[in-house]
Formats: sequence, C-alpha cells, structure tokens
Amino acid sequence: MTPELSPRRDACVFSRMVYKRVRMVIPVHIEQNKSLLKLNTLAVDASARYVIAITSVEELESALTFARTRGLEWFVIGAGSNLILASDFSGLIIHNQISGREILSDNGASVVLKAGAGEVWHDWVRYTLRQGLAGLENLSLIPGTVGAAPVQNIGAYGEEIANSLLSVQVYDCDRSEVRTLSAAECEFAYRDSLFKQQAGRFVILSVTFKLCRYGAPGGHYDFNLSYQPLADLTAKTPPNSPQDVSDIVCAIRREKLPDPQQIPNVGSFFKNPVIDVSHFERLHHEYPSMPHYPAQKGVKVAAGWLIDQLGWKGYRNALVGIHEQQALVLINHGGGRGADILALAQQVADSVFKQFEIQLEIEPVVLGGSSVPGHSSSRFEPGR
Repeated sequence: MTPELSPRRDACVFSRMVYKRVRMVIPVHIEQNKSLLKLNTLAVDASARYVIAITSVEELESALTFARTRGLEWFVIGAGSNLILASDFSGLIIHNQISGREILSDNGASVVLKAGAGEVWHDWVRYTLRQGLAGLENLSLIPGTVGAAPVQNIGAYGEEIANSLLSVQVYDCDRSEVRTLSAAECEFAYRDSLFKQQAGRFVILSVTFKLCRYGAPGGHYDFNLSYQPLADLTAKTPPNSPQDVSDIVCAIRREKLPDPQQIPNVGSFFKNPVIDVSHFERLHHEYPSMPHYPAQKGVKVAAGWLIDQLGWKGYRNALVGIHEQQALVLINHGGGRGADILALAQQVADSVFKQFEIQLEIEPVVLGGSSVPGHSSSRFEPGR
C-alpha cells in the first residue's frame, strides 16, 4: 500500500552548497490560482494555488525550494492522463516538461537511447520506430509522458515497459541529488514500481531504454503477439516490421478506447485483479467463459469482464459515465468533478464485490479526496 504523502516541509534537505545556489531563485514560470482543466485528460476543472513548469533539474530544485520554504505540499504531473483531481489543491503543482532525445550507443544489433521525462510517450515510440527499433511497438498510443511510464510500469497487449527499460535518472528528494536507478532497483511489478511504493521521494528526469535494431545482420527479434486480438489479426499476414505491429495496436486501441481529446477519460480505470486459485475455481465453475490469465500469486481475471457482466457498460448519469464499448473506461460527459468520477467508481467496485467477492483497485492516481476503491486514503504520487 502506497503511503500518504505528508507536507514536504523537510522532505528535501538540501546541502548548504545546493541551498546557497538556489535559495534566492524564484521560479520564473510560476502561476497562481491556476485552473488544471487543460492539465488532466479527465477535463476536471480543479485549481492549484501554484503551478510551476520545469524544463531542467535546476528549475526542479528551485521549485522544490519554493515549496519547502513556504511549507507547501507539492505534486508532479506530466500529461495528467492518469490523474483524478478530487478537489482543488492548496499546494504546488510541478509540471514536468523536461525534454530531449539522445542515442547513447549503437552496436548495430541494439541501441541504447534516452528520453526526457516530459516527452510525449507516443511521440517517443514513433521516434524509435522511425529508427527501425523494436521493443516499444506494443505500447503505442498509450497517453502520457515518458517520465510517467515507469511509475505505473505501463503495459499493453502482452508487453510492459520494464522489458525494455535500462535505467531511470531521478532527483532523489531525500538525498538532494541526481541518481541513476537500474531496472532492478526500480522494483517493477504489475502496474507498480519503486516510484509508487515511495511516492514523493523521486522525481523522474529521464528514462534510458535498450532496444533491438530490427533486421540487423545476425540479430533475432520475435514480436510479442501473445495478446489474442493481435494474434488473430496477424495470423494470416504476419507483421514485417515493428511499425506493422504498432499500426495494428493503434487500430485496436482506437476501436476499443476513446480518444481523451474527444471524450475525457484516463484510459483503463481498474486494475485486473489477482485472486487465489480456489476462489477462481469456484467462480470459473459458475462462469466458464470468464477470461483469466496465470499470475505469480494466483489467477488474474479481467476487470472489464466482471464490470460488463453487471451491465455497467454504457451507463451514464448527468455528468459522468462508462464508455459504451469499454467497461473499464470511466468518462466525463462535461462538468463532472473528480468526486463524481470516484463516486461512480465506488458504485462499480461495490457491485463487483457483491457479485464476485473481488475487490477492484483503481489505476489512476488520486489527488485529494478520500473515498477511493482499493485505497484507504488520498494518494499523492507522480502522475502521468
């Protein structure tokens, strides 16, 4: 369970040298009482007392000093595509816009390359595809930024970022220094990582990947087509390049998932729950068609299927609802607050528990509020 973040009065204990360097720096791009409507893909019109956009580690240090000297809570966002604003925020929002792309090494068969945390994730995937690189094609069209991807250990269609990530450069607020964490040190698990387990300690600056150069002499790369729709669509015409796989993934996503720019949402709202084998066997006897997958500590079942069985798909009230083609996607029809979305999520979770005795847990990060399925209190974590 991710701990609640308390006010960061003493969270970043700067050394005397660093403090002297930044103590007189007042962030240039500071905005007060700013609406966050355009900084979250649910289009919730909450506000923040202060918002600072950063493009470098020096600006990050300055922003953290600004928060520390005023006793403010602070919170880092990227594209806001995995964020629920449950209320106005009385602290500092740090908008991570650190950009940059760099090829670090290329031995012909594999390439090591780095992206800034503020880079748009799908733009980054497309960049790697243009270089003829394989490894991220299954993760095409996922909303958000590069810096947010490791936080959730984003995954889709049988793949996850942990399989291609080499390291993450972070600012460690407890040690007041820039560090590089290996993939192993990031403690990746299903939609989980060190960055969620120690929320508020690290700010991601850049991410380094190791990808295969597809078709390189002597090289070998097998596309991950384990996801059944991918397997079905490529059975007759196998893909000839990572771009082919990406195109198919994009087509599937566009068919199943609404574009946040047209219909405000945060993508898949609930995690696929893992239940013990005996619980699954009881349910499977009653529901033979229940989708399921092997997991380390039991059996993973499809949250979307559970919700769909209870008739929630296409539900809407005056402000919010559930997408008519995807039961996992909660949407804002216009004017809905974060509290409205969370209230609907609680209704869905309660009905699933009543029918299947399975507790759903939400994927998005919640800023403010307290009533969250699978959470005992509000969460303050680096969001997308």
